[in-house]
Amino acid sequence: MSSIIAAVSEIQSCDSLHIVTFDFHGQALSMMSLELSDTVKTGAKVRLAVKPSYIVIAKNFIGELSYSNRLESTVRSIENGQLLSSVKLNFFDTVLESIITVDASKKMDLKVGDEVTAFIKASELSISEVLDD
Repeated sequence: MSSIIAAVSEIQSCDSLHIVTFDFHGQALSMMSLELSDTVKTGAKVRLAVKPSYIVIAKNFIGELSYSNRLESTVRSIENGQLLSSVKLNFFDTVLESIITVDASKKMDLKVGDEVTAFIKASELSISEVLDD
């Protein structure tokens, strides 16, 4: 599980749906949630979590997608197994892991140091912990 420590900057709610926006080094990240703890308030510092299989990687990406979170990152390491590759990404001061197929890794010709864009859908980002100030 990859994690990001960020601050809640905005909470939008309608019925039982919540869109929470976070600030991470000036970059806005968004999360969609049906449940939201009372401890999650604007200004709160939180630990966000995302499964490595939910982080999509694009190389030389141009265009628009419906993914809410677009993270310009650098490839830190690549470990190829028989079927899957673990790709570690540097995103500011945080290391994120993306699990993709070996075929995708080879097709993209990923190398350490490559600039890539990581995408995370708002529905795949979650709050794992509200941190004390």
